[in-house]
Amino acid sequence: MTEHSSRREFLKTAGATGLSALTAGMLTGCGALHRRFTKPGIELPRTHAREQIRIGFVGLGGMGSNHIEHLLRVPGATICAVCDIVPEKVARIQDLVEKTGQPRPTGYSKGDRDFVRLCETEQLDIVYNAAPWEWHVPICVAAMRNGKHAATEVPAALTADDCWKLVEYAEKFEKHCVMLENCNYGRFEMMVFNMVRKGVFGEIVHAEVGYQHDLRAVKFDMQGEGLWRRAHATKRDGNFYPTHGLGPAAQAMDINRGDQFDYLVSMSGNARGLALYAEKTLPPDSPLRSERYKLADVNTTLIRTVRGRTIYVVHDTHLPRPYARFGLFQGTNAIYGGHPPRVHIEGRSPGHDWEPIDKYADEFEHPLWRTDAAQRATGGHGGMDYLENLRLIQCLQRGEPTDMNVYDAAAISCVVELTARSVAKGSEPVSIPDFTRGRWRTNSPLAIVNG
Repeated sequence: MTEHSSRREFLKTAGATGLSALTAGMLTGCGALHRRFTKPGIELPRTHAREQIRIGFVGLGGMGSNHIEHLLRVPGATICAVCDIVPEKVARIQDLVEKTGQPRPTGYSKGDRDFVRLCETEQLDIVYNAAPWEWHVPICVAAMRNGKHAATEVPAALTADDCWKLVEYAEKFEKHCVMLENCNYGRFEMMVFNMVRKGVFGEIVHAEVGYQHDLRAVKFDMQGEGLWRRAHATKRDGNFYPTHGLGPAAQAMDINRGDQFDYLVSMSGNARGLALYAEKTLPPDSPLRSERYKLADVNTTLIRTVRGRTIYVVHDTHLPRPYARFGLFQGTNAIYGGHPPRVHIEGRSPGHDWEPIDKYADEFEHPLWRTDAAQRATGGHGGMDYLENLRLIQCLQRGEPTDMNVYDAAAISCVVELTARSVAKGSEPVSIPDFTRGRWRTNSPLAIVNG
């Protein structure tokens, strides 16, 4: 059996196991939530400042390699251990790290759970992971159980129950558990956030966000995410990937820090795109042509907050379309529309016309995007991937709270399961848990950091 076929078999088995567990979790509903470690009203502590941050990394595919390349440029970030089920990927990253002048990191590639040995063995400050979705929670839990902070790619978890699990382990072991939402660090998202903080928008009352990206080729790529990501589309329907839009919207609306998601309603249309793509592009004898998909081509969700704000969220990845991160933020005094980035400010913009938001950059550019580090940032979705990693390492170095914490990761990621529940029940409203257990009423809003 070849290395690639072995990997395909592993990911197929892992995906089936994870999806079976997910389906079982849906059937039990949100009433069977973990409460073993719950401490009502807990506040995660600050950590001890340290100059060098020792990092372990699990999952060395495309996104994992991207993170490591950026971390190697962050002062004080040291890659001490790396883990993947493919030994060649481990060796490649070991070579890359060593070429930058850092010591060769320890490699872990003895099976799908070798990350546990990494967490138990290595002296680390934080364990990153960019593994397939089903593994995010097990890796984060292993890290926190063994005294390490955890950082995970999006979404942090696939069920509300697992979101509670992350919250409660973070509280029990007093560790950070951060979701790596790079769109929070996009230049225009951060400029809008700065304008909101300065009162330009008045009161934010509505947002329209989403993930609109033609992923058909990605999902049928047998060397990358297609090995596992497409399988989710065969098992369930909803919004699988809400975090890129909801991350910036939650920050602008002070979610978990003055407001709270209350409930959602979700609706899906037909599932046509993946099957048509397979018919057009795959050989006639390909077994993938017989796959059947449940995930709709387009899913739309409405979220209402406790304070009466509304958020429209769309997931659209199976149809021909140019990429669009279209975020819209609407306030009582101004509105921003993304892609192309434009703004209208009452009393400043002419008539009912849009203006390029760059017109206001001198006045409202976020301080982080004025720094030398931001100016040097290249690649990684326009530089936001580097800034995301820079800020997390800086927070750990300074012993400061992270920009996004475990409660944010849980509130945004639970939307994955809750949209599926709403769709399955004919678009019934579904309540969104309060992972802060009331602390959102008194938590301080996120500050404007200067980098």
